Amino acid sequence: MAATTTSAQQLGKFVASLAAKQSTPGGGAAAALGASIGSAAASMAAAYTQRKKDKESGAAEKAQALIDRLDFGKMLRVADDDAAAYADLQRSWKDTEMTAAEKQAIEARALAVPVLLVEVCHDYILSIQAFLPDCNPNITSDAKVGIHQLAGAARAAYQTVLVNSPPKEEKERLKGLLLEIRKIEDSLLEMDS
Repeated sequence: MAATTTSAQQLGKFVASLAAKQSTPGGGAAAALGASIGSAAASMAAAYTQRKKDKESGAAEKAQALIDRLDFGKMLRVADDDAAAYADLQRSWKDTEMTAAEKQAIEARALAVPVLLVEVCHDYILSIQAFLPDCNPNITSDAKVGIHQLAGAARAAYQTVLVNSPPKEEKERLKGLLLEIRKIEDSLLEMDS
């Protein structure tokens, strides 16, 4: 049976595949799917910030800029990249003829995919947070849902980072991004007051 990419599956089939006893999709793909959903929710909030008064105030232009920035399709492709990186990693464990340099490159890619996901989630969260004051107030909650989904995806991706043994400096840098995300979430949930 040919493998189906995450970006081409229906959600129910993806979830069933995730629950199955198989190597992919795994946690990295689940994190990427969560990021895609978060991006889509925030994009929807921006799409609803296109009223006449939004156009007159400049909010519609900011909303369109956010829509253009949040690439939920990219997040689905990250799920596919994660599966491919893990398949290569598994191959490196069994291939006795693979050179040390080839194994090192495969390990670096397996680490790079979840690192990228944490970084993109952080970037998207900052963009959505900056948009919130201009968001149509009737749908601000959906923009905030986007932030929370992306935050969860960032934390989930970080777990995948950890299993790939990052250098200490990289681990600390990513922790800093997660702490910044946590502060943003706490402010949205009014937990910081």
